[in-house]
Amino acid sequence: MKANVGGIDKVLRIAVGIALIAMAALGMIGAWGWIGVVPLLTGIFSVCPAYTLLGMNTCPVKKSS
Repeated sequence: MKANVGGIDKVLRIAVGIALIAMAALGMIGAWGWIGVVPLLTGIFSVCPAYTLLGMNTCPVKKSS
């Protein structure tokens, strides 16, 4: 799969994912906080299946030489 998550989008996904997982682990928000695994993994691997289905891409366009 091609990378379709880039830049700020990637950083935000990782930050939100870690925050949700931490809050769930500390019992602050309940078990639903474990959904933070999804944005964490999509940020780490730079691939979002929803973006693929919607035809979106936040990665910078590479110029061909």
